[in-house]
Amino acid sequence: MKAKISMITLGVDDLSAATAFYRDGLELPQFNFASEGVSFFELAGTWLGLYPKNALAEDIGIHPEVMTGPGSFTLAHNVSSPEAVDALLEQAVNAGARLIKPGQPVFWGGYSGYFQDPEGYYWEVAFNPFMDLT
Repeated sequence: MKAKISMITLGVDDLSAATAFYRDGLELPQFNFASEGVSFFELAGTWLGLYPKNALAEDIGIHPEVMTGPGSFTLAHNVSSPEAVDALLEQAVNAGARLIKPGQPVFWGGYSGYFQDPEGYYWEVAFNPFMDLT
């Protein structure tokens, strides 16, 4: 197995609102796909998919109530500077996200903050001075 995550799929309650948040608010490039039941965004090195929670549960073969929510993991986006962390956190909040932790120096020597998107998923925005993850 190649050590790579090729797609992150978020089970969402409101596909239209989630799509608008990522497309219009965070300005991610939406992939033009002929289906109205899913949204895809092509990112550098991976893809982000948005799929209704009930449909995702059905696809997995589990009861929808098992889809307990977004609090069990985070997604991370690395940027090139502490200033870029603050700018992206502000952009996310302006698009409808909730600021969880403002950008600040962190124990491992970088700089990061967190926001929660309108569906409840936690995103870390980070600057890592030790390796280029951008």
